[in-house]
Formats: sequence, C-alpha cells, structure tokens
Amino acid sequence: MSWIGWALLSAAFAAATALLAKVGVAHVDSNLAMALRTSVVVLFAWGIALALGKPGSGLLGEIRSLDRRTVLFLTLSGLATGLSWLCYFRALQMGPASRVAPLDKLSVPLVMVFAWLLLGEKLNPTAIAGGLLITAGAVIMVLG
Repeated sequence: MSWIGWALLSAAFAAATALLAKVGVAHVDSNLAMALRTSVVVLFAWGIALALGKPGSGLLGEIRSLDRRTVLFLTLSGLATGLSWLCYFRALQMGPASRVAPLDKLSVPLVMVFAWLLLGEKLNPTAIAGGLLITAGAVIMVLG
C-alpha cells in the first residue's frame, strides 16, 4: 500500500478516535481519560514493535543502535504528543467533537508552514491553496 493509503487509514482512525474519546471523556476527568488512552497506546505500540520488529539483531539490538539525536527527537515528539492529547481531551470534554476536531486539524497547515521553514520542504501553489482551504474550513466550521 502507498503512503496515500496509509494516510487515509490514519484519517479514518483519527475520526474514530475523536468520536470514541468524546463518549469516553463524558464522565471522567480529561487528564485521567488521556492517561488511560495513552496506557493503551503504549501497550499496543510495544506489542506491534515486538511482533513486527526487524528480524536479525532483534528489538534490543535495534534499541541499542539508536543514536542520541534520534532518541532526543523521538522524545520531544512524544512530549509534544502528550501535550497535544492533554489539550485535545480537555477541549473534547468542554466542546462538541464536531468543532474540536476541525480546530485540531489546523495542525495540517501548521505542519506545512513549519516543514517549509524548518525542514526546507517546498510549498507549491496547490499546497498553499490546500492549506488555506483547510484553515478556512476549520474556521467556518467552528464559527458556524
């Protein structure tokens, strides 16, 4: 399957995540809800890594071969994910999922801008138009 197929599956699972989390956070503190979900994600992620890891050196060998830069950036990414989820669960607890999710998806144009500024990725007119449409759509959905 191409990256497009995986990205579409990601979008479908993200939609399911929002709906399931909205129902799940209804009668519990949003921080506890996020901690429970994160615990499930941790167990799931390690299960996948163990079951589908590269044959040969094994998972421990692969972990030992990680360089400091990789560990640093994956750690920072994990911290950013945690902060994102804390904010997302609080927003879901306070607002309707149909408005929280579109604002959360403003991450798409933000990634585009930051990838251009920090990673040197190219932005063509089509990508810029798409980013602007995502932004406009999110704002319209929240105000509507």
